[in-house]
Amino acid sequence: MQLIDCPWCGAREEIEFTYGGEAHVPYPEDPAELDDLEWAHYVFFRANVKGVFAERWVHAAGCRRWFNALRDTITYRFLEVYPIGSRPTLHRGARVDPAEDASLDAEGEDAR
Repeated sequence: MQLIDCPWCGAREEIEFTYGGEAHVPYPEDPAELDDLEWAHYVFFRANVKGVFAERWVHAAGCRRWFNALRDTITYRFLEVYPIGSRPTLHRGARVDPAEDASLDAEGEDAR
């Protein structure tokens, strides 16, 4: 059994939560202009990251609120949970692709 920290309810058993897909996927600016192939890419194509990945989760059997989480897909370990609309604080030593975050330099260190 794994415990997941709900930002509102605290640590609960994994069975109370439902995975909601990749986090931080922007909605198309002009959806009426997208053709079928572009819609298919928006709806179905997601990163398949090996390492730290930003995901959406819902506490389905609890407060029923959505939140984001940074999870290591290799170890399944949750590194951080945070409310939707905010960004994670990166943990030193976490494997994060610098191309995914403009505030990181080539070594993944905070460049700000």
